[in-house]
Amino acid sequence: MEFVDVVFPINLTPLTYKCPEHLREKAAPGMLVSAPLKNRITTGIILGKSSKPESATIKAITDIPSELPLLEPSMLKLLDWMSDYYIANKGVVLKNMLPREAFKKVKSRKSSNPLPPHPPLTKGGQRGGERWDEGELQIEENILSRIDESISKKEYKTFLVHAPSSSYETLLAAKLIEKKKNAIILVPEIVQITHIEPFIREVAGERLCVLHSGLSKGARSDAFKKIIAGECSVVLGTRMAVFAPLKNVSLIAVMQEHSSSYKTEEGLRYNARDVAVMRGYLEKSTVVLSSICPSIESFHNAKQNKYSLLKPDAIIQKPRIRIVDMRNEKQPSPNLSKPVIEAAASSIKKNEKIMLVMNRKGYSMLTCKECNYTETCAKCHIPLAFYKEDKSLRCHYCGFKSSLPEKCRRCNSFNVELAGTGIQRVEENLKKLFGIDAIRFDSDRIKRKSDNLSDTIKGETIILGTKLLTKRLQGHEGFEIAAVLNADSYLNQPDFRSAEKAYQELATIADKVKPDGRVFIQTRMSQNYLFKFIRNYDYAGFSEEELKRRKEMSYPPYSKLAIITLKGKDYNEGKVSEVIKKMDDLEILGPSLSLTKKGQKEYTLLLKSPSKEKLHTAARGILKMAEGRKDLKISVAIDA
Repeated sequence: MEFVDVVFPINLTPLTYKCPEHLREKAAPGMLVSAPLKNRITTGIILGKSSKPESATIKAITDIPSELPLLEPSMLKLLDWMSDYYIANKGVVLKNMLPREAFKKVKSRKSSNPLPPHPPLTKGGQRGGERWDEGELQIEENILSRIDESISKKEYKTFLVHAPSSSYETLLAAKLIEKKKNAIILVPEIVQITHIEPFIREVAGERLCVLHSGLSKGARSDAFKKIIAGECSVVLGTRMAVFAPLKNVSLIAVMQEHSSSYKTEEGLRYNARDVAVMRGYLEKSTVVLSSICPSIESFHNAKQNKYSLLKPDAIIQKPRIRIVDMRNEKQPSPNLSKPVIEAAASSIKKNEKIMLVMNRKGYSMLTCKECNYTETCAKCHIPLAFYKEDKSLRCHYCGFKSSLPEKCRRCNSFNVELAGTGIQRVEENLKKLFGIDAIRFDSDRIKRKSDNLSDTIKGETIILGTKLLTKRLQGHEGFEIAAVLNADSYLNQPDFRSAEKAYQELATIADKVKPDGRVFIQTRMSQNYLFKFIRNYDYAGFSEEELKRRKEMSYPPYSKLAIITLKGKDYNEGKVSEVIKKMDDLEILGPSLSLTKKGQKEYTLLLKSPSKEKLHTAARGILKMAEGRKDLKISVAIDA
């Protein structure tokens, strides 16, 4: 190839370079290449052959440092698809696909994995006293045979497994990689690797490679080298592992496929689950999505025969769920109903473990009894939370912090009071009720993604936390009782997916309770359809009802969404209105004004259309507004 197109891991489109004659034999698509960029030598990836450029001053590449391609042809096609679907430069996509270590040499480090050592496996697949006996939990032969048949045919197919429990998901993943080569297993959170890795390693042995953002640079560099060299054929990791440079991938398993952790919140807004499905399609691989409560989009795809739904026959006893209507129940203590207190007291006497979920940080809020004004953040305009230990008011969005005012900022009345209940107030009330300390987990206490809470809660009776707790805990921690103290907080969100996310969160909490245990859900909205279905673990019924409601409102999966944010001094409302007027057959909400964490103005547009093509065309039209404007940043989130 005399001329090649090169993409660099920065926000740039591909650039054309001349390939010196002595490098032409090595110059193949997917190879690492060194080339001059902005007066320095930078490493990128060869996309392919380029036609002869018109410019006579074209620069030449300087070196091809590797012997093997870093990206196979199918991965280059995936890069193209992501660039088109998520409306992003190929350089931005490449930056997300490969970590920095893939583009430069990094020294290896011995103690590179921050995850704690694992207790040895015992007979039957048990570890550290966890309840998982293969004699009790079996993967049906018909499910394994259907997936194995697809793998052996080397054809693309996606299965959606509606698992009866998270343990079933883990056992299924371990069973699927027996004697299988080149498999990728995705989990939502780094800490979950601690739980799953021993079961996968028992089957895969030295073929297993772990890949996630919590590894050191040296460890990630070593992992990539082993994968490219073919020393590892099974990759276990978080969403970054979907881009692992494995060749001829036969299986991609996405565990807890409903999890929002597969979605990136900044930069390139992609969903690793959807990328996994597309990679499977491009590589003619089998994709297995599994969850105890699949996403509505995946459930719909199964109904449309795009995915094959597998519903195990396994009958697993589940804890009883009781919906506690807080409008009628006595509350001896704020946010703690009489049934929950009585059940907790009984369990404490028996030395049983209890989990309480309160999805609100801080102690309470400050409200004026005269004018009903609640102290809010001057930047974000959301209520400030009161923290008792230092008598401060804090914003959970931007981090603003102030001392407690003596009087109302609106009417100057001194008649102000602490209203509402946060997790710290619940913690204080539990101490008064039962005379023992609860161990609290929220983002004030849990800082690192790799923090493993399982060891921390051993020997503790009352575990109290926000939904961050439920994301970090593994299944089967021995909870006899779980109580969700403010379930309505999941529903009272400006999100058309709020009911779906609420079901998934509540089902995840129930999954961490003993089969003969109990789950209490406190609500003032007991008439909401969600509670009718969650009480009976009827996810199929819930999904049908949710799809019906989504169809009426033309929300996904019956339409496509794009959220576009614009910020900067060069924002021009008139120009935005002009562009919007030219858009046909498209529902547009906004622009709405909000403030960023830095106090900057940010305008948001929501585009909705049943046509993906029309949505993308409209989004690209708005992106063109940024051309020639230095202080205008526009970002696009597809399928937000």
